[in-house]
Amino acid sequence: MRKRIGVLTYRGESGFVEPGFLRRLVEAGRELGAEVFLFSPQDVHFEEKRINGYVPNGTKWRRERFAWPDIVIDRYRYYPLPKHRAYLPFRKQNWFRYANNRFSNKYVVHQILIQDPELQLWLPETLPYDRKTLAEMLDDHRQVYLKPTNGSGGRSILRVEKKAGRYLLHGRTKQQAKSCEKLATLTEVCERLEHWMKYEKNGDEQFFLQQGLRLSLVPKRTVDARLLVQKDGTGQWCLTGMGIRVGPTQSSTSNLHGGGTALPAVSFLVQRFGQEMAEQIVQECKELAIKTVTRIEEHFGLMMEFGFDLGIDVHGKVWIIEINPKPGREIFKQMRQHKRYAMAVRRPLEYALYLVNKEKSDRLRDLP
Repeated sequence: MRKRIGVLTYRGESGFVEPGFLRRLVEAGRELGAEVFLFSPQDVHFEEKRINGYVPNGTKWRRERFAWPDIVIDRYRYYPLPKHRAYLPFRKQNWFRYANNRFSNKYVVHQILIQDPELQLWLPETLPYDRKTLAEMLDDHRQVYLKPTNGSGGRSILRVEKKAGRYLLHGRTKQQAKSCEKLATLTEVCERLEHWMKYEKNGDEQFFLQQGLRLSLVPKRTVDARLLVQKDGTGQWCLTGMGIRVGPTQSSTSNLHGGGTALPAVSFLVQRFGQEMAEQIVQECKELAIKTVTRIEEHFGLMMEFGFDLGIDVHGKVWIIEINPKPGREIFKQMRQHKRYAMAVRRPLEYALYLVNKEKSDRLRDLP
């Protein structure tokens, strides 16, 4: 009998977010011999133990009735907005077995990781926003980022740089519009940041300050590394792939949604640091990712995959910028690494099937 995997995600009036990836996920599940379908909280009928799920139908989606899934992959990207109000109460119930536990916002995760002496080396200074903290961090680092706790894709991030007695602000709004300003005083900067937070936040979302890093390995561009680490079909953490993202000229971030470019990691790093140091940097990135996910699982329980945004500064030092439990895979498409992209789609399904099979074998083993 085929295993049944539900994929929990947001479905609004205009359909699903990230429909291309979700379509590939359902198709990859079929190739693995599983029945995979999408659903949202409003699609579940608890009395009948049935779900109105969705599967691809040509270029559209077809609604079908499905029995209770053996396991659920949580792909719901939650933001504190009215349209997502149903998600948290729904997710906190024990109606399904999930392949991945709930995570937390970026600032809370930083507070957990900073308590680990091994991980402290890789974490930039990160503190809640207030005017005094901003002034102190600009004195220490000359460059500071203002970030939302639940942001993604580089949205709503503002970079503040102290230069020649003035303050340069670069950012990108929720709608991906660029924002560039020069201000003369710190008071003006604080007023601008507070206005930014008021209009850029989602619901009761908070903002925090993060130490700016010298990530201009390409002149006048922001450069970082994206790592995808996933559990495979044996339940082990693996590095699926790594790429370098180079932001547009004068952009505050390197995100692909904001016009960034993806490049293969090793060849890029070899050009800047030489073969030996490039290999050391890649190995360090892999080690810190595995150490970090191990620490995260100790706190949050079993997880499935993470996208790491890592800074590599001009001296080759590695920094953890952000960690995303529901990462994209588009960087592999941009680098034309189609086999790696297919693996990145398939691995969550392989891990979900591993959990189902393991549960079944554990039950059989426990029988008298």
